Amino acid sequence: MPGLLDIVGQDAALAQLERLVAAGRRPHAFVFAGPEGVGRRTTAVEFARLLLCEQPARRPNAGRLAELPEDFPLQQGCGACSSCRALTAGTHPDLHIVYRQLARYHDDSKVRARVMQDLGIDVVRQFLIAPAYRASSAGRGKVFVVRETELMSDAAQNALLKTLEEPPEGVTIILICTSVIELLPTTRSRCQTVRFGPLPREFVTAALQAQGIEPAEARFWAGMTEGSVGRAAQLAAEDLYEFKRRLVDSLAGLTLSGSASLAERLVKTMEKLGKRRQSRDEGLAGTLANRQAGQMLLELIAGVYRDAMAVACGADKPLIHADQPEAIARIAEHFGAEALAEILTQLGRFEQLLWRNLNAKILWDNLAATCATAAPLEV
Repeated sequence: MPGLLDIVGQDAALAQLERLVAAGRRPHAFVFAGPEGVGRRTTAVEFARLLLCEQPARRPNAGRLAELPEDFPLQQGCGACSSCRALTAGTHPDLHIVYRQLARYHDDSKVRARVMQDLGIDVVRQFLIAPAYRASSAGRGKVFVVRETELMSDAAQNALLKTLEEPPEGVTIILICTSVIELLPTTRSRCQTVRFGPLPREFVTAALQAQGIEPAEARFWAGMTEGSVGRAAQLAAEDLYEFKRRLVDSLAGLTLSGSASLAERLVKTMEKLGKRRQSRDEGLAGTLANRQAGQMLLELIAGVYRDAMAVACGADKPLIHADQPEAIARIAEHFGAEALAEILTQLGRFEQLLWRNLNAKILWDNLAATCATAAPLEV
């Protein structure tokens, strides 16, 4: 596992953390905010390693982080002490990873039996608040890393407020989310925000190719995920690349009479991907799994029309679907910038409807018709 200073592409976040550690006045609660798969979780664990390490390794900056002076003393976990070895093995008693699936291990059988759609108050109370007030095993404090904090219910966030504001001595809480806006203002105000940005496309492309993915597909997923190695690798593993190529070709030749057939394919694909997600994530609600899959399909489709808009407007920017330039050019020529703007507006509405109780067939029927005609439809 890379050390804290080996993490790539997040120098601003690392510099912020190094300053806080060196100042000796670090906050006891953080929000690590940024896209999925760009190193938030890895940074959180490696920061925990530093905080729990028996004898942290120190070295001068010497150009590693451009935002800091050359002689700034950088620190990271040594990797060799008993604390670091336990953390590497995943057995450190003072590092707690909190996530919604812990509900299946809850003391209450009723909680264990629930379908997990959010990170609820029962999980937060048993696996974060209660252990935070127990003594640390090694005497160097405790670190709690909370994944998918955007899924934390309002009740859970409110229950956590006192612990965020006045935690026991030595307790550090790191909330990981995609955007701080998704948290309650009272939660945000009690935490130090550390922002993580997207990784360079070239870096993501190279990482995917190192996993055996063909160059054209690697470049596509790198652009589609806007610089997220983790999400790009996950989507590539779904074997969706050939589906996406067929989808783009279908959209390039789509007519209103053919929209029903496209909608049917999208419904079936969403359901298939939803089942895959459920098989990987035990206890995940079928409704949530389908919505997540539908969200990904909507992103694919929106990327097509954003590319077409760029071509129609003569924008000098790399295309997401650069592997199918002819299809994108056909869509741009057929609709023009004004109609493409209307389609993108409607796709935003369909994304909102996806997360409501709208029948999937109605949603995809209307979406396919919109993609064929650019007509604003009411659903």
